[in-house]
Amino acid sequence: MRSCTAVTRALITGVSGQDGSYLAELLIAEGVEVVGVVRPPVH
Repeated sequence: MRSCTAVTRALITGVSGQDGSYLAELLIAEGVEVVGVVRPPVH
C-alpha cells in the first residue's frame, strides 16, 4: 500500500508588499509551501 502526502502550495504575486508578506507569513505558519513573485528592481 502506498502512502500519499498532500502538499499545499500557494503562489503569491506581490509578496514583497504589505498584504503579500502578511499573507505569506500566515500561510507558512499553517504549513503551506509558499512561492513568492516580485518584479525586478528598476534601474
